[in-house]
Amino acid sequence: MTDFRCAVASRERGDELAGTASTVRSYLLVEHPGPWGAEALRDARLPDGLGARLAEDARRHRVRVLLTRRPGRRTPGQGTRVFAARAAGADSWLETTVLDRIDDVTGLDLAALGAGRSLGLERVDAPLLAVCTHGRHDACCAELGRPVALALADGPHADAVWEVSHVGGDRFAGNLVVLPRGLYYGALEPGSARAVADATHAGEVLLDHLRGRSDLPMAAQAADVALRREHALVGLDDVQATTVRSDGELTTTRFEVRGQGLLDVVVRRVPGEGSHLLTCSARREGAAPRHEVVEVRAGS
Repeated sequence: MTDFRCAVASRERGDELAGTASTVRSYLLVEHPGPWGAEALRDARLPDGLGARLAEDARRHRVRVLLTRRPGRRTPGQGTRVFAARAAGADSWLETTVLDRIDDVTGLDLAALGAGRSLGLERVDAPLLAVCTHGRHDACCAELGRPVALALADGPHADAVWEVSHVGGDRFAGNLVVLPRGLYYGALEPGSARAVADATHAGEVLLDHLRGRSDLPMAAQAADVALRREHALVGLDDVQATTVRSDGELTTTRFEVRGQGLLDVVVRRVPGEGSHLLTCSARREGAAPRHEVVEVRAGS
């Protein structure tokens, strides 16, 4: 066992949060009380063959499958709650149902979900707050994520809060994903997490901890956050990406920006300075790349 904690080291280095969200458009959350093991679909105590089948179907159809549970709950409830979500800006959607048995998840059409089509479940209008607490995957996710989940579960938005398995970016724990928009937040503590929850339910983003929108490539995520900071725009739909074009290290994203019209933002991916252990379990050091805004110009 080591005392090294990747999230602590990341904060000490001042790693940039913007442009670090996983690139995901379709999500499937499957209720499972745990334990989840290091790799949730492989190691959780799922019925024989279910984890492998889910993992393969998810890979084929580009769906992120997360195991989920209510904060603090380690015993099975009645039935298996599932959520399906599509991150697509203003067209995002979230729906849910309760299955009789967890095996019934194989009856859900992941091909449709991956293509952005509804599964015909019950629509959910309120956002879901998914907090990564996957300690077997990375110690920081449990040590920093669980206090966040418990704090939110003790607040006014408790019904929206779920613990989830690995979402990506262990060094940014505590991590929270707002669904269905796919808004990733990092470096959260209980107080800042409550601020994220309040902003979310007001139809806004909290810029200080925003990692990015998962429906955009990382460079476009960084451009989105930069525009919001520059113009102090926090409304969910104040900044809307319309096109993304990459050319080598440069990515140009066109946005429709409230009060500004069309703006093109050019972002360059910059290699990280030095090599570091980027997760608690890493055996090799790696560089943490970042993004810098090269140009902002009016769209034509």
